[in-house]
Amino acid sequence: MIGIIGGTGIYEIVEMGEEIETKVIETPYGKSPEISVFKLHDKDVVFMPRHAKGHEYPPHMINYRANIYAMKQMGVERIIATNAVGSLEVSLKPGDFLVPHDFLDFTKVREFTFYDIKTVHIDITEPYCHDLRNKLISSSEVVENGVYVCTEGPRFETAAEIAMFKQLGGTVVGMTGIPEVILARELEICYASICMVSNYAASISGTKLTIEEVFEVVEQKKDDLVKLISDAIAKTPRERKCPCSYALAGAEIDEV
Repeated sequence: MIGIIGGTGIYEIVEMGEEIETKVIETPYGKSPEISVFKLHDKDVVFMPRHAKGHEYPPHMINYRANIYAMKQMGVERIIATNAVGSLEVSLKPGDFLVPHDFLDFTKVREFTFYDIKTVHIDITEPYCHDLRNKLISSSEVVENGVYVCTEGPRFETAAEIAMFKQLGGTVVGMTGIPEVILARELEICYASICMVSNYAASISGTKLTIEEVFEVVEQKKDDLVKLISDAIAKTPRERKCPCSYALAGAEIDEV
């Protein structure tokens, strides 16, 4: 089963499917948002609105553990996530798509692990699934690599922070990609992200950042984003051969 986690601009992918039903999943971490289950390209697909309907939860208030755990309970083995991001590079323009290969975590107060009692040191040398990334890259004209910087939000970043992120090797900045990718790896779920550049980050464009410009770009590019994800799902084989499926091997500390 393939999961899609997204926000504004991606809901239309559900309408492409067949046998659509909706449900809410109870997890040990709380309820999931209302999710849609459907068939697409003869594959079982689950769509979850990250912020819930109506963009109810801001990035720092999303129950990431409940969301990812609900995906696991549904039998999801792969997750394709969408993220609206700001660009740290002039050459990476609003409307461009990027598939990140690594991240920098600048979140502060989020619940970022399922292992608060049991000791598990998960390896995220390559945090995004190589195989799933390749399906996204082969599906459209996208920037193949980049470092996703995640901040706590909900405010936009300062010019000084953006300058620091650039020096550290960041490519784009957003507020929702972490801890999703970490939690997915802890549950041995493949995870890849397609980042839609919705704006230039603070000080890159020289103008004031507004949420309106973010939604304007999302509206303009949503059809391309939906097609990109649909094509990737069509090309994804049923069987996994990547190491994500045994990520916990060698990560757990046995009781002594």
